[in-house]
Parts: sequence; C-alpha cells; structure tokens
Amino acid sequence: MGQAKAMFNKLKGVEDRFIKLEQLLSDPAVVSDRVLYQKYIKEHGEISKLMEAYRRYKKIIADLEEAQELLTDDDPDMKEMAQEEIGPLEEQKVALEEELKILLIPKDPLDEKSVIVELRAGTGGDESALFAGDLFKMYTRYAESLGWGVEVMDSHASDVGGFKEVVFQVSGKGAYSSFKYESGVHRVQRVPATETQGRIHTSAVTVAVLPEAEDVELKIEPNELRIDIFRSSGPGGQSVNTTDSAVRITHIPSGITATCQDEKSQHKNREKAMKVLRSRVLDKMVQETEAKRSAERKGQIGSGDRSERIRTYNFPQGRMTDHRIGLTLYRLEAIMEGAIEEIISSLRTHAQAQALKNEQSL
Repeated sequence: MGQAKAMFNKLKGVEDRFIKLEQLLSDPAVVSDRVLYQKYIKEHGEISKLMEAYRRYKKIIADLEEAQELLTDDDPDMKEMAQEEIGPLEEQKVALEEELKILLIPKDPLDEKSVIVELRAGTGGDESALFAGDLFKMYTRYAESLGWGVEVMDSHASDVGGFKEVVFQVSGKGAYSSFKYESGVHRVQRVPATETQGRIHTSAVTVAVLPEAEDVELKIEPNELRIDIFRSSGPGGQSVNTTDSAVRITHIPSGITATCQDEKSQHKNREKAMKVLRSRVLDKMVQETEAKRSAERKGQIGSGDRSERIRTYNFPQGRMTDHRIGLTLYRLEAIMEGAIEEIISSLRTHAQAQALKNEQSL
C-alpha cells in the first residue's frame, strides 16, 4: 500500500504541474516570450503521455466504483451487468498501473539526442576490421529504417576491406535512447574467407556510443584547444591527398582528441572533428557522473562498460546472443541487415524493469 500511495502522490503532483503548464501556455506574456514558451511546450510534451494514462486510470477507477455499487442493487439484471463489467475493468486497472509505474521512471535526459558511434577493430586482425565494416552496415540500415541520417565523421579503412576504425553520426530524435545499449565488445565467430581448413575464428569489435553535445550545454573555450593540420592518409599509410586538409583537435584540459580526414576541405574536417570532440568531452563527463552513481544503478543496462563483452554473432549457427539479458535469436542474416529492433526493445524493457525495481527499493 505504501508504494501505491507514493505513486499516486507523484501522479497528483505531476497533474497539478500539467494543469499549471496549460495555464502558462495560454498566458499572452509567456506566448510572446519565445524561449520561455519553448521551455514550457517541451515540459508539457514530456508529461502529456503520463497524464493521458493517469486520466484513463482515474476513469477506470470511477467506473469500477460505480459497478461495485450496482452489486448491491435489488435488480438481478443490474447485478449481472455490473458483475460482467468488473472483470475487464480490473484487468485494465492492473495493466494501467504497470504502465504508469514505467512512465514515472525518471527519464534519461540524453535519450532524445543524436549520437556519435565509434567502431574500432579489436582482437582478430583483418577479420576484426571486416566485421567492423559489417557492424557499420548493420547500424546504418537500422538508422535509415527509422528515418535517421547517417554521416561518417572519420574513418580508417583496412587494406582488406572494412575499417580499423570508423566514427559516424546518427542524427534523429531519440537516437541515443536506442543506440546507448550498443556500447561494449561485440564478438564474431565465423570462418574467414582466407581460411583454407574451414576453422572458425573469433574476433572482436569495440563499440562506443556518445550523446551528441550541443553548444549550449558544453562550453569549450578556444584557448582550451590545440589544432594540428596534416596530410590525409589511407590504408597502409599512403597519402590520399595533396593538401594538408586533415585536422586533429586536442582538448587540453582533458587530453581528449578527435581527428577527421574524410573531407577534402580543411574547414569541413575541422567542423566534423570539433563535433566529435565535443561529444567525447560530454561523454567523459557523463561517464564520471555515472560512475559516482554506480551503486544505485547496479544491474541496470545503460551506456555500457566498453570493456564488457555484450554480444556474440555466431555465423556457422546463424545465431546472435546478447549476454546481458540471455537473449538468443537464430536470424543472424536479417540482424546483420539492420533488423535489430527486437534486440533493442528487449534491452530497453530489461532496463525499465531494473530501474523500476531500484525505484521501489528506495
């Protein structure tokens, strides 16, 4: 009963705020203030789904009370009708209570952001670089299926194909809420094309997912940066450009660097490198904050420990296993073509369940 009471106290407080926001959004003084109006519109949108569910819940409670009163009616037909209504209403009530609990879980403030994704070949040599290319294709197709844009920020191709490293941006509202579960070590088991004995090799790629940093939330002063210009190079180190257009930017206070050499224009390379640098600096700040709260969020799946092996792609068996939640799917071909929504939805559901468990234990 204590948990239920706490939940309804929260809901009542949110409803009071929702009513206040509706009043503010019709106030001429607020409407004329663009910054304030946008702030209140955003807050209103964030809690409107919760309020819609809460108001449905209150209606069901009222209908239940009315049906239960009819059970005392002298008319047998009225009693029978009330009895038929109570069962479905009770089921709706329980379902909505679960929905409300999830909607009340504090939102990750980074969830709506676009992301910078970094893929790095790890153990396994050429096969690892090839798999980094496969993961890049998988993520690109997944992003495009949701209408999100993909842009390569920096890449280092392998001599045999694929990438030693590729950094790309996924632009779209809510991209971080999906991609944040991908951080970690992705292991592949398959027979390389060069293997004459048919032996299965194991290699790995490290994935890092960073929330895109905006100018307004992360102020980096020009005197905190060191900018180096050099000539772009391709696989094997050969020069691919006759001009010094590649850019490396170092954030002096943190030592974090970002490089871009994909564009022929030094200005465009600098712009891209700066975008990656900002995201890396913001990510470092987020990781430090998360580390401080690690005891509170034990067992949750969030941005991920990047040294942790999170997933195995076994090609001979056509199997993908996510080790964090014990999910195994036997449709690897479709997954590598970008059909990863089921994996991400399962991870999100697990994370919500863990967050709910932690909320209730506080």
